[in-house]
Amino acid sequence: MTPLLVITNFPDRDSAERLAEVLVEQRAAACVNVLGACRSVYRWREQVERAEEFPVFIKTTAEAYPRLEQLIREQHPYELPEIIAVPIDRGLPAYLAWVVAETGGPDTR
Repeated sequence: MTPLLVITNFPDRDSAERLAEVLVEQRAAACVNVLGACRSVYRWREQVERAEEFPVFIKTTAEAYPRLEQLIREQHPYELPEIIAVPIDRGLPAYLAWVVAETGGPDTR
């Protein structure tokens, strides 16, 4: 199993925390970090936009990613949410094994 770090942003802390709960409860993620507000500047529909957003870091696996993406798309308030998955090449082996175990479903615990 391949561990992944998935990044997304939310317009408010409450919606980010609601998604975090769903992802962990559904075993689509082992851990979700909801970070403090940041300022985003981006182009959307030919306009330069500025917004306060809350970054979210999600630890999961490539195998759990389809379920995770579906849940994000269902829960996310944005028309086009940022969803970026980055493979984790290295990390503390015991931590990465925990991520795999937590996203593999109840039969892997």
